Amino acid sequence: MTTPRPTPRPTPRPTLCAITLDCPDPPALAAFYQQATGWTPHPGSNADFAGLSAEDGLFIGFQRVEGYRAPRWPGQTVPQQLRLCFRAGPDLAAAEARLLRLGAGKPDHQPHGTRATVLTDLAGHPFCLLGDGA
Repeated sequence: MTTPRPTPRPTPRPTLCAITLDCPDPPALAAFYQQATGWTPHPGSNADFAGLSAEDGLFIGFQRVEGYRAPRWPGQTVPQQLRLCFRAGPDLAAAEARLLRLGAGKPDHQPHGTRATVLTDLAGHPFCLLGDGA
């Protein structure tokens, strides 16, 4: 007589639900990303921690760090530690121009050609804006 084999359980897989960035001014950085993405401000946001919620449930938080040092991209004297990437849709140039008007910076080093643009947020975090072909 053979013993029945137990049905294997599916491997639990984590789902990314939140990202938190260090910064010197959480409300200002949350306002920048809210204008950039249209995500909903978290009602519990304050001067030390602010957040935004995307429609799909992803949460991005911004926490105050005294003595914050902005990343120096592409150099590594102060490493970036994290880079966010956003899809820009069909008009990468228009999306880039809009973010620059909101206060984003544009480093000289642009390694992706016309497929993507690297920008920096108000706290110096680099992020990518991806065109449709990226």
